[in-house]
Amino acid sequence: MVLLEMSIVPMGSGESVSQYVAQCVDLVDRSGLNYEVHSMGTIVEGELAEVMDLMKQCIEKMAEKSNRVTCSAKLDFRRGMSGRLTSKVDRVEQHLGRSIRR
Repeated sequence: MVLLEMSIVPMGSGESVSQYVAQCVDLVDRSGLNYEVHSMGTIVEGELAEVMDLMKQCIEKMAEKSNRVTCSAKLDFRRGMSGRLTSKVDRVEQHLGRSIRR
């Protein structure tokens, strides 16, 4: 399983890109994969091929709006592990002895 953190933005679309981010989040939501949206990107959990295809779909969606699209992505591949979208944070909370979720 893979965790993919991605941030995809069409260039030249102004300072606020939330309307474009919403279009990518809709694709992510419809994919059926587990995900979390945060202020600087989206984290998706799934098989490598699934998350890479989803990122490609998001880039192509943004390319409909702009001739130039930037994408920042980070992958965490760990064989045989799933549910890490929340379990990684759970482990940090165990070490702290308190919740860090707000």
